[in-house]
Amino acid sequence: MGATAMSAIYSVTAPAEAAGSSTYRELSIFGDVFERVRAQYVTPPKEDQLIENAINGMLTSLDPHSSYMNAKDAEDMRTQTRGEFGGLGIEVTMEDELVKVITPIDDTPAARAGVLAGDLISKIDGADVRGLKLEEAVDKMRGKVNTPIKLTLIRKGADKPIELEIMRDIIAVKAVKYRVENDVGYLRVISFTEKTFDDLEKGIEKIKADVPADKLKGYVLDLRLNPGGLLDQAINVSDAFLERGEVVSTRGRNEDETRRFNASPGDLTDGKPLIVLVNGGSASASEIVAGALQDLRRATVVGTRSFGKGSVQTIIPLGDAGALRLTTALYYTPSGKSIQGTGITPDIKVDQPLPPELQGKLETAGESSLRGHIKGQSENEEGSGSAAYVPPEAKDDLQLQYALELLRGEKTDPSFPANPEKAELKN
Repeated sequence: MGATAMSAIYSVTAPAEAAGSSTYRELSIFGDVFERVRAQYVTPPKEDQLIENAINGMLTSLDPHSSYMNAKDAEDMRTQTRGEFGGLGIEVTMEDELVKVITPIDDTPAARAGVLAGDLISKIDGADVRGLKLEEAVDKMRGKVNTPIKLTLIRKGADKPIELEIMRDIIAVKAVKYRVENDVGYLRVISFTEKTFDDLEKGIEKIKADVPADKLKGYVLDLRLNPGGLLDQAINVSDAFLERGEVVSTRGRNEDETRRFNASPGDLTDGKPLIVLVNGGSASASEIVAGALQDLRRATVVGTRSFGKGSVQTIIPLGDAGALRLTTALYYTPSGKSIQGTGITPDIKVDQPLPPELQGKLETAGESSLRGHIKGQSENEEGSGSAAYVPPEAKDDLQLQYALELLRGEKTDPSFPANPEKAELKN
């Protein structure tokens, strides 16, 4: 989960003078402990598993998004970023030793079965998930197509655990869905995979072909329930609506690690009015797009506060065909804001009422609620996140209807339409 920088290979050689440092003395203690466990534990342990667990323990102590991937996990990650994989269709993280659902991916077995953002998975096929690494839990949820799996969910406000039986399927995620709402183009970005920009471009072309330019009132870019994905795709999607300006910058631990990404000329929508929808399920790459279009005054953001994941994970290949997913930077919107732990605040706040069966049960507290998260520079007690719910029917979707009414001139607001000429550009 989350914005992932392009893979890089690093060769690290410790300076000779560092060999006698306290750090290396501590490492010798680790070696001593490992040898004693290997030789004296009551039953012979699996040595590779001991080392893998030790590495994971080191990484997960840093933040919720850093982790070690063995060869299988690394291949699974590559498969997901290509936009097709087998399983249930949920984005997850770990919280209090349980698997927490960030969001179910639209039109997948999990979404159809009623899995909700914020649900905690406590059991998989009757087996407790406590003690499992996130990768192990995800592996258990995957399997052959058309085989069933039982999930036990703990849901806020529910009197007892919820049991769901879900049939596994091939998760061929369509990165962008699009349609015409009479005189408005609607673009829903579901995830940021390798296919996202290409799918977005096709959607815009189809909308332009279906609606004459003089009749097209504008576009809605729906980023709700989008958990993120590839950083380069977030940049490309932002650039699709921009003529110029800085899209995002990433800043690492050293000043020379700052990288800036700029838009190139050519707005695919010809400058038509644009509204971006966000909610508590909009995270990471989604927040990059929303933040760029908001700061550069290209779009008006409507909805509720986003998830607040403002960190970048770099995938570093390792010699065993595994990989290290390491948080290496925080990203900043064009105005220099970090949304880590705070999220994107919409220009126009529009709450989406929950149906009676979900009231008091569906809250997404966001990045700021994750144990061990990196504290953001602007993070406060309010934190990040909000409810992550989108009604299945457009007529019941108050956030979408509000956007359509703004575009058609049926509602007015000082923040709409956005005016790029008033943006403070950095290039």
